[in-house]
Amino acid sequence: MHLKHITKPKGGHCVSKSGFKLNSFYLGDRLEIMRNIPPNSVDFIFTSPPYNVGIEYKNHNDLMNYKDYLKFLNDTWKGSKRVLKDGGRIAINITSITWGGEWKCLYNDVINQMQKLGFIMRCDILWYKQSISKRTAWGSWRSPSNPHVVQPYEFILVFSKKSKKHNGNKDDIDITKDESIEFSNAHWVIKPETGLSKKHPVPFPKELVYRLLKFYTYKNDVVLDMFGGSGTVALVSQEIDRNFIYIDNCEEYLNFAKKRVGYGERLL
Repeated sequence: MHLKHITKPKGGHCVSKSGFKLNSFYLGDRLEIMRNIPPNSVDFIFTSPPYNVGIEYKNHNDLMNYKDYLKFLNDTWKGSKRVLKDGGRIAINITSITWGGEWKCLYNDVINQMQKLGFIMRCDILWYKQSISKRTAWGSWRSPSNPHVVQPYEFILVFSKKSKKHNGNKDDIDITKDESIEFSNAHWVIKPETGLSKKHPVPFPKELVYRLLKFYTYKNDVVLDMFGGSGTVALVSQEIDRNFIYIDNCEEYLNFAKKRVGYGERLL
């Protein structure tokens, strides 16, 4: 598959100790591109894989057979394990989903996948989004016949590779006392991003990325998002002095992310 590399012109890209170009955008298949990232070179991964609930992504089938979907995810975690440093962390944003009219507990399936691969589970964070699109299933209004339970939340599952401790330079710690107290509470109330929905169907809110990066990384750490989408992980990484690697298979999303991060017009 064709792999396209777009480096960062403003301020220039930098090169990791392993020789891989950072602060860069990569267009193509996530697994192929991740194979080009040297092993043990990434400090932190934050990503949100496609939900598999029928979202209209530009370049992905979001209604896969559930077994195929789980393989799609597991292949991603295998690649993640190879590129993460020992002590590096991966945070995965997932939702409780239904597929084919049946309940599928993706939360448990992803945890099982990660533990079988040898990852150490650190915590789950409940992201309360304060967004409710519907209150009841059809025909169940004020009736116990078939009520619908609203779930205005998603999960952030956090894992470490081999070691719980992530070593770094103490001078590169930039989380404040108040942030540390607030972010260590696993119930995060953050409204979803709505202003970018015309550019990407499910963009991250900046606050969500900011909290994870400040809590789990040092300045100058390398941060990867292999489902880069609207580029929020790259944007926040740049704003708070982390290095990013952005991967996506959709050129339209990549071009929008480039603009947000500083390629031409600054959007946010």
